[in-house]
Amino acid sequence: MLATTRRIGQTALAIPPLGFGGAPLGNLYAPLDDDTARATLAAAWEAGIRCFDTAPYYGHGLSEHRLGAALRNRPRDEYVLSTKVGRRLVPDDPERIDPGQFPGALPFRPVFDYSYDGVLRSLEDSLQRLGLHRIDIALIHDVDAWTHRTPAETDQRFAEVMAGGYRALVRLRDEGVVRAIGGGLNEWQACERFARAGDFDCFLLAGRYTLLDQSSLDSFLPLCVQRNISVIIGGPYNTGILATGAVAGAYFDYQPAPPEILARVRRIEAVCARHEVRLASAALQFPLGHPRVAAVIPGARSADEVRRNLGIFKAPVPAAFWQELRHEGLLRADAPTP
Repeated sequence: MLATTRRIGQTALAIPPLGFGGAPLGNLYAPLDDDTARATLAAAWEAGIRCFDTAPYYGHGLSEHRLGAALRNRPRDEYVLSTKVGRRLVPDDPERIDPGQFPGALPFRPVFDYSYDGVLRSLEDSLQRLGLHRIDIALIHDVDAWTHRTPAETDQRFAEVMAGGYRALVRLRDEGVVRAIGGGLNEWQACERFARAGDFDCFLLAGRYTLLDQSSLDSFLPLCVQRNISVIIGGPYNTGILATGAVAGAYFDYQPAPPEILARVRRIEAVCARHEVRLASAALQFPLGHPRVAAVIPGARSADEVRRNLGIFKAPVPAAFWQELRHEGLLRADAPTP
């Protein structure tokens, strides 16, 4: 097990700083066979990873099935598990289902439902798929502009969840059914909106506090310090470029990297070369410098990727490296570093 842990909000729950993002287990972008999924999760456990995140949406239930199968016979108190609410999975003809980012997804159609009863049902269904008796962290999923596209629709979903699903999560936390509640969102602005509207323990923020994007330091992260809210960082590589470097075809935030991002990454890579630091190591370790960031959770599609992530996470990054990034204007002056 990874030696250190960081507390989630004001709860008694603590997690190690390196976790496992479960979207690839749901065939994110490309199919993953069952044997490879099992080997990947076995390697994660062997590497000492004890924090696992999933969601019903990932492979339309496939990620939860695979993760549950791997964890079911492990001692339940030895790991922390998070999943998400906001989509019910409805059985349907595979010919009528759009798998979206999850080729080979299971034959269920995701339907948005942020109501009180919908959230309770979603968590019960997740427990059935996982084959487990409890979930530690329940996260409201995708009430953000990235998912709902129009401000009116986003506002409608926000109102729906705060009037319904949020109350269900508070009840479950009060009853000890879940140990922490929060949101799994694609924009820090959405996280901040929830943080100001309710009593949340943590947020899982995808790709919005990285070497390439520190805009969440403007107001969201200071609010987390003020209210003792923890942040878990997903997508620390900005969907690729901070792992691959500025190569041809590199992706940034789910799209081909634009010229200005490629140029910025090349400048960061030059600083990396001068200090003999791997770009991926800097990217994975950077968010953990902030006092409210509890963990980073990169995904992995193979046992080799798990071991690579662990090596990247443990590789030394000297203080002089961060200092030069600041001096070159590649890192905000107010960004805390490890």
